[in-house]
Amino acid sequence: MKVFLTGATGFIGSAIVQELIGAGHQVLGLTRSDAGAQSLTAAGAEVHRGDLEDHESLRAGAAKSDAVIHTAFNHDFSKFVENCEADRRVIETLGAALAGSQRPLTVTSGTGMASPKPGVPATENDPKVSSKVVPRAASEEAAAAIAARGGRVIVVLLPQVHDTRKQGLVSYAIQVARGKGVAAYVGDGHNRWPAAHRLDTARLYRLALEKDASATYHAVAEDGISVKEICEVVGKGLKVPVVSLTPEEAPGHFGWLAHFIGWDIPASSVQTRKQLGWNPTGPGLIADIENMRYF
Repeated sequence: MKVFLTGATGFIGSAIVQELIGAGHQVLGLTRSDAGAQSLTAAGAEVHRGDLEDHESLRAGAAKSDAVIHTAFNHDFSKFVENCEADRRVIETLGAALAGSQRPLTVTSGTGMASPKPGVPATENDPKVSSKVVPRAASEEAAAAIAARGGRVIVVLLPQVHDTRKQGLVSYAIQVARGKGVAAYVGDGHNRWPAAHRLDTARLYRLALEKDASATYHAVAEDGISVKEICEVVGKGLKVPVVSLTPEEAPGHFGWLAHFIGWDIPASSVQTRKQLGWNPTGPGLIADIENMRYF
């Protein structure tokens, strides 16, 4: 099928391009830059010029395609609430463009949006938090509204997606550790973050698309790695001390990342693996941050 992909030149999107084309699909990739257009052409994808603020370009891309996968998101965390609401509007636009056609829309969010019992890994069926509590939940609220109107919606919830170049929120923690001269965690550091390798994640998007069913999937290869363990590896890589901070010290040290650094958000993918036959094989998060180039 022909798939309109937002975020097609991004960290995850570029891997999805390769995964889809390798499986015989066509990709129409959204980009606003000449460099992005060149990389998409080199990868064998068709170029669609536009951006997330140009809703007419989004409608046109969806109109040309058999399916839409939306992975783009503005990661300027200084405008987090604003960017989450902008993503809601993008999803609403894409959903409206596909209305009545039964062409699937795949929406991206995070595993931290679930609301499981404390200390228990989140599952695909757990109730979701409100965007009033966690702004990023706006994406899933928009997806749910489209599904309620009869649209075909797939929701992929991401953990810390990684390779040896980038590792989700871990990359920002590494930047802070580099700048502050210490690798820090909060409290005992036993709070856990789930993770999955970039290529395993791309394969899940393809399998979810080919499954041809509305569902929520967890792209989780590892249920949860403690932030303390992550910091110990980062400290070794940067050759800096590893320290514990109190919750009161965290905002001054981490800035916007303080909102996330103490989260305990383990997540399970048992149901996803069973439904999709998805068996992640890539390196784990610890292996990738051990093998990244720190200097």
